[in-house]
Amino acid sequence: MNQHKEEILRVCNESSKGTLMETLGIEYIDVGEDYVVARMPVNSRVHQPDGVLHGGATVALAESVGSIASYIFIDANKYFVRGIEISANHVKSIKEGDVFAKATVIHKGRTTQLWDIRVTDAGDNLISRCKLTTLALEKK
Repeated sequence: MNQHKEEILRVCNESSKGTLMETLGIEYIDVGEDYVVARMPVNSRVHQPDGVLHGGATVALAESVGSIASYIFIDANKYFVRGIEISANHVKSIKEGDVFAKATVIHKGRTTQLWDIRVTDAGDNLISRCKLTTLALEKK
């Protein structure tokens, strides 16, 4: 994995061009054997009206990092990935800086994958805890 890490991150980031991930400023920054990490800036583009990070933007970050993790860890030539369920508990607000989402695999089945996603600030304080279920569907 380490020898291909930069290439994997390059492909992931290129796939975000012209998508919601680019709009939100999401960047994939680390990948390992069972995890992927992304960063998203917290600024007015992702604020709710009172100036804190919008929960919907947080969930978009979580689903993005979990879905790209599923994509990396399956045979992408044979399958495509869809998120089928996501839940989030928002425990702390943030007004500025960056948030980091780390998707770690809980279950990696043939067709379904379950991801634990911790969203933290730069000080590793928990902002949100999410759980994502993805489905791998065979390409036809």
